[in-house]
Amino acid sequence: MKVKDKVIVVTGGGNGIGRELVLSLLRRGSQVAALDINGQALEQTKALADEAVRERLSLHTINIGDKEAVDLLPAQIIKRHGAVDAIINNAGIVQPFVKVNDLDLQVIERLCHVNFFGALYMIKAFLPHLLKRPSAHIVNVASMGGFIPIPGQSIYGATKAALKLLTEGLISELAGTPVDVSIVFPGAINTNILVNSGLELPRSTREKELRFRPMAAGKAANIIIDGMEKGKQRIFAGKDSMMLNLFYRISPGLASKLVARAMKSLLS
Repeated sequence: MKVKDKVIVVTGGGNGIGRELVLSLLRRGSQVAALDINGQALEQTKALADEAVRERLSLHTINIGDKEAVDLLPAQIIKRHGAVDAIINNAGIVQPFVKVNDLDLQVIERLCHVNFFGALYMIKAFLPHLLKRPSAHIVNVASMGGFIPIPGQSIYGATKAALKLLTEGLISELAGTPVDVSIVFPGAINTNILVNSGLELPRSTREKELRFRPMAAGKAANIIIDGMEKGKQRIFAGKDSMMLNLFYRISPGLASKLVARAMKSLLS
């Protein structure tokens, strides 16, 4: 599906990859409904867009983990833009870099509500409308943590693995319909996801993260949109994600050990 002149809903549009998705889609001629729990962050995204394209952007402050609020969205967005052609479930949060035994249950439940149920609520709310379009698209942003275990992010990875399998199920269920479905596996991306998840890490930990040479969020956003337009079902944003996927398929045990060794410093 070409994104020009299409109406696309983007969750997590106030920061990181979500913000860059909004800006890139606007540059490519889309109408965009940007969603985020942080209204001020959405206003900052709007301010970064060229003034000439801002009329094609609407802002919606919402907690996607609130099903009742999500259920009201399609009518609001269709009233503003006339239709909905695609949704990009990009919003997500990570957990503190601690082991499952040390992770508070409230944090676990929040991860599940945002990363999995939030995307599911969006799909359930918008899919009936997408099925009526000549062509439509659902994009779910998972993580390489959704196919390979990352110590200290076990629950985060579990939510992304659930999103992965949900997406793959949708690909099968929606075959033969106007709705294409894609799953995205970002590698290390330079975003503020830790801060936006309510976490504060020591500077030394942030410096350790940067050693992994994260990809710029804007580049990741363009990879995702290009993948949409090409109809790719699996989109890898970053060579690290692509190579780890291949390595894990060949030798799951060895790949997991190497990732655990590389991430050990973030847990210490």
